[in-house]
Amino acid sequence: MNERVPKGCTLKAHFKEISLSTRKRLDLVDITEQVQSFVDECKIESGICLINSPHSTTAIIVNENESGLKEDILRKVQEEFFQGTDWQHDRVDNNAVAHLGSTFLGHSRMFPIRKGRLERGPWQNIFFLELDGPRSRRVLLEVIGV
Repeated sequence: MNERVPKGCTLKAHFKEISLSTRKRLDLVDITEQVQSFVDECKIESGICLINSPHSTTAIIVNENESGLKEDILRKVQEEFFQGTDWQHDRVDNNAVAHLGSTFLGHSRMFPIRKGRLERGPWQNIFFLELDGPRSRRVLLEVIGV
C-alpha cells in the first residue's frame, strides 16, 4: 500500500544529540530505548529516524540484545579487524583496525516510523559499537515526518 503525505501536511524535523561513555576498547552500548524515547517526544506519526555516529572509529549496528550474541559480535569484529597486520595508518594513530571496522560496518542506520513507533523487528535493538575506546562519544538522531 502506498502511503503519501496528505495534501497540506508539512514535514517536521527534530534533532537530538545523545552523549555516552564507553568502557572498553571494543564495547557495545544498547541505545534502543533512548532512540525510541526521542521518537515518542517528536510525536511523529509517520516518517523516518536516522541514527548517526559522527566518529570514524565507531559504528551503529542492529541486532538482538542477547549476552552471548553480543560477545560473538565483538569476537567476530576482532577476528575481521585485527591488530598485528602492517596497517599503514598504525604509523599515525595505532588504531587502523577501528577505522576499518567503522568503514565496513557503517556509521549510521535508518528506521521507518509508523504509528509513532520505530518500525523494527522484535529482536532488533540498536547498538553503538565502540572500536577505539574507552571514550566519550556522541550519537546524532534526526526524525523527519508528519
